[in-house]
Amino acid sequence: MATKVESILLREKHVKFFMRCLSILPDRYEAYDSNRMTICFFALSGLDLLDALDRIDSDKQSIIDWIYSLQVLPSSKELNESPSKYCGFRGSKAAGAKSAASIDDCPYDGGHLAMTYTALASLLILQDDFSRVHRSAIIQSLKSLQRSDGSFSPMAFECENDVRFIYCVCCISYMLNDWSGFDQEKAVDYIRNSQGYDFGIAQGPSMESHGGSTFCAVASLFLMGRLHDAFAADKLEGLKRWCLLRQQTGFNGRPNKPVDTCYSFWVGATLELLGCYDLIDRECNRGHLLAIQNSITGGLSKHFDTPPDVLHSYLGLSGLSLLSEPGLQEVDPALNISRRAVEHLHTTCW
Repeated sequence: MATKVESILLREKHVKFFMRCLSILPDRYEAYDSNRMTICFFALSGLDLLDALDRIDSDKQSIIDWIYSLQVLPSSKELNESPSKYCGFRGSKAAGAKSAASIDDCPYDGGHLAMTYTALASLLILQDDFSRVHRSAIIQSLKSLQRSDGSFSPMAFECENDVRFIYCVCCISYMLNDWSGFDQEKAVDYIRNSQGYDFGIAQGPSMESHGGSTFCAVASLFLMGRLHDAFAADKLEGLKRWCLLRQQTGFNGRPNKPVDTCYSFWVGATLELLGCYDLIDRECNRGHLLAIQNSITGGLSKHFDTPPDVLHSYLGLSGLSLLSEPGLQEVDPALNISRRAVEHLHTTCW
C-alpha cells in the first residue's frame, strides 16, 4: 500500500521495481511460472516506457536468447511441408530445454498465442530484428487455432476460446506483416456478435461486457482496419458512451465495480482508438494513478489495499503515458508497446 498520496511520478523507484521483476519475484508469483514470458514483457515494457532500457544493456542479449529458446519450431518431418499447429512461443522452458526446440522434443508443449504475442513484442522492445523468428511456421499455426465461430483457442489443445486471442492473433499478424493466417471476416463477426445490449463488448456472445475484452475487440478491429465498418453508427456511439461511463476517479472494468489501475489503459486505450479520449477527466485519472504508486518499493497496485505487481505497474504507467505524463515514452494504444518499439518494427522488421 502506498504510504502517502504522491503528486509526481516516482520514476527511479519504478525503474528499480521492474529491474527486480526481471531477476527475482515474491513467492506469490510461483503459480505463474508457466507465464514467465508475460512477466518478462511487462517488466521490459515498463522499463521501456520509463526510458530506462539502458539499465539492462549488459543483459540484453541473454534476454533475447532466452526468448528465442522458447520458440517451438516445426518438426524434422515438417521442414519441407506445412508446419504444425504447435508452433509459436511457449511461456517458459520445458524441463531440461536449453534452446529453441521442435515439437519432436516436446510433443505436449506447444506454442501459446498470448506468449507468442508477448515474445514478439519483447523482441521489438529489445530492438531485435526478428531474424530468428520462424514467421511461416507461426502464421501457419494460426490457421489451425481459429474456430468455426471466428474466435481462437490459444493452443492446439482443447481449451478456452474468446476475443482475447483474436487480439493476440491480430497483433502477431501485424508484427509479422502477414494477415494470411486467419479468416478476418469470421473474426469480425465474432466481435460484432459479442457486443451486448449495453454496447460494451464481452469475451464472447451472450456474456457480460468487460473493459478488457472491449479493448481486445476494438484494438483488433483497429489493427485489421475494420474499426469504423464493423458496427453501425449507433452501436459505435453506444460503445463510446459505455467506455466513458467506466471512469469514476480512475476506471473500472464493469458497472458497479471498484476502480482498478489496469483499466486506465484498457479502457483509456479503447477511447483513444475510438477518437474520444479527450472526453475523460484527465486530472482525476492522473491523480488516481499517482496516488496508487508505492512510495517504498516502487510499482503500482491494483487497488489501494493491495501490493504492487508487475502487470498493474506496467498498465498503470501505460495509462499515464496516454495522459502524456512527463518522463514517459509514448505508448501505442493498439499494440500496447511503446511508439519507439513500433517504429523499430516498421523500419527494421518489415
